[in-house]
Amino acid sequence: MVGVVDLADTLKQQARQLGFAAVGIASAAGSERLQLRSAALQRWLAAGHQADMAWMADPRRRDVQALLPGVRSVVAVGLPYYVEAERAPGSLKVARYGWGRDYHRVIDGRLRALGRWLESEMPGVGWRACVDSSPLLDKAWAEEAGLGWIGKHSNLISHEHGSWLLIGHLLTTAELPADRPAVPSCGACSACLDACPTAAITEPFVVDARRCIAFHTIENRDPELPEAIAGALEGWVAGCDICQDVCPWNQRALSSSSDPDLQPRAWWLDLRGEEALDWSDAEWDEKLRASALRRIKPAMWRRNIRAASTAPPA
Repeated sequence: MVGVVDLADTLKQQARQLGFAAVGIASAAGSERLQLRSAALQRWLAAGHQADMAWMADPRRRDVQALLPGVRSVVAVGLPYYVEAERAPGSLKVARYGWGRDYHRVIDGRLRALGRWLESEMPGVGWRACVDSSPLLDKAWAEEAGLGWIGKHSNLISHEHGSWLLIGHLLTTAELPADRPAVPSCGACSACLDACPTAAITEPFVVDARRCIAFHTIENRDPELPEAIAGALEGWVAGCDICQDVCPWNQRALSSSSDPDLQPRAWWLDLRGEEALDWSDAEWDEKLRASALRRIKPAMWRRNIRAASTAPPA
């Protein structure tokens, strides 16, 4: 057993060397709380809160064995993405997670490197890298592994990094000692619920995507945004950080990431509607190269910018 403990410790060191400031391990058997999270997902789906995101109903989210048969451990990693940079006054707003390179590629590449390292230490071990595009209860597993707790805005919150934490997971057939799950620390705070301009957080821990600015600016493919969303954008054209900006855990002095993959492109911080509306599809394609926000098509960018430019200011 000592060897397994040493392996887990060395695995965590390797993860940190790859840039993951937070790392923890959960048993793939899961706890009662994980089962409650799975049941909560089913209630959320039954209520239609997923809107058009049909992939959220993938049954593999409820069965980690379906992703990697024989999995025994789930290694959760966190990449802090807070960068101390300010938007230019009057510029349109883009969610922080999209400022740097596509985090799916960044995290996946580093997780694969971690998996290869583990395989070199345990020849024949099975593993699978998962980012948030994988059908995994990612925040619940990160909570299970002790990275942080799921806040009332449904984002993972870390004592050290607030909610500015991109997460990924390495599933493995290796049986590693599990860490203690995180303890929820939101208390009676309702800052995120109170601040949401569209009341998308319908109750603690429940976000209705049909009311969410982030969903509509990124996933809604309709030619026009719903009137209730368009009138409440407050300058947001790609995602929304309002519920995170007001979170007390993000109000503290946080370390600014120096990770080169997470540094903002200059134009994100000074996005002007009148200029961006003139960009051709080819110009958008070039500007969004290797960006997670490439998911937003040029026509959607123009739709969002037009709506934000006519909406009342925050």
